Parts: sequence; C-alpha cells; structure tokens
Amino acid sequence: MTDLQRCNWPGSDKLMIKYHDEEWGIPNHDDRKWFEYITLDAFQAGLSWSIVLNKRENFRKAFDNFDPKKIAGYDQTIVDELIKDAGIIRNKLKINATVSNAKAFLDIQKEFGSFDNYIWRFVNGKPIINHWKNISDLPASTIESDKLSADLKKHGFKFVGTTICYAFMQSAGMVNDHLVHCFRYKELT
Repeated sequence: MTDLQRCNWPGSDKLMIKYHDEEWGIPNHDDRKWFEYITLDAFQAGLSWSIVLNKRENFRKAFDNFDPKKIAGYDQTIVDELIKDAGIIRNKLKINATVSNAKAFLDIQKEFGSFDNYIWRFVNGKPIINHWKNISDLPASTIESDKLSADLKKHGFKFVGTTICYAFMQSAGMVNDHLVHCFRYKELT
C-alpha cells in the first residue's frame, strides 16, 4: 500500500499507516468503540498519538476491552494497579477520569438509548466533509467540538476539552479530515 497517496501524518510508521488506512475517519456506530476512542483521546492529551497507538493493546487489556460497565465499577485497588501498569500511560488523573467517564457514558446511554444516538446529534447525524489540501489547514477545534466538549463536561466527563473532542470526532468519522488527495478521502465521501 506504499504506492497509495495518503495524508502525510502517518509518516512511514506501519502502525500509524494501518490506523490511517483502516480506521481513522470511518463513521463509528458502536458504543464500545465510542468509549475506546474517548478514552484513548483523553490519554493522548499532551502526548503524540503514536505513543497511545503503540500502547493500545495494553490499554485494551488493562481496561477490560473498554467495557464501560466494568470500568465504572473499578475501585481504588484497581486504580492503584493501573497506576503501576507500565504497559499504559500511568497518569493518575487520566486513569481516574476514565472511571468517572465510564459512569457518565452509562448515564448518557440510559438517557439517549445509546451513546451513538447522543454523539451524532452534534453533526446532524452525518459526517462533516472537509476539503483540506494541507495538513496545516486542519483546525485544532471547531464550533461543533466546542459544543460537544461543553456538553460532555455538563454530563460529567473529564479530559474532554475542545481539541481532544475534535481529535475524537476525527478518529470516529464524525468529520472527514483526510486530505483531498488521500485515497481515503474519496472512499469516505
């Protein structure tokens, strides 16, 4: 797949290329995946995505495959174990936020029937298709990510600033931010 024209952010990193080609920007409708994305994007805050992506499998093991019901029940003993887990990013605030975010996630599921029903309202039920030519054209946040961030915070989420929310929206396909020359751009429009 090296002859394909793609966005330049994956560089030559095989894992990043695989993520770009097979996952990034594909509209998601699976609640478990929503929780995985929001968790990983929160852990990415202040770090590079490649660090998180390289630890993704460890995160899946450590956080019960991102099952919000299980994570919402984590007690201090489990949190303390996670803080010692060298396979993940050992940030106490982010680990605690994951537990409280799982509870907030379950509350949203109860209120809206699914997290998917809730989240897609912020883009009127369909992906926003952007037309970027250069990576430098991509915004760090948008009006939609501002609204999403504020609403998630209102529902009790932590580590959901507007920049994190925009990254979350990109990864889960709420926006198509593949560059127009990228082979994935046309496939997802």
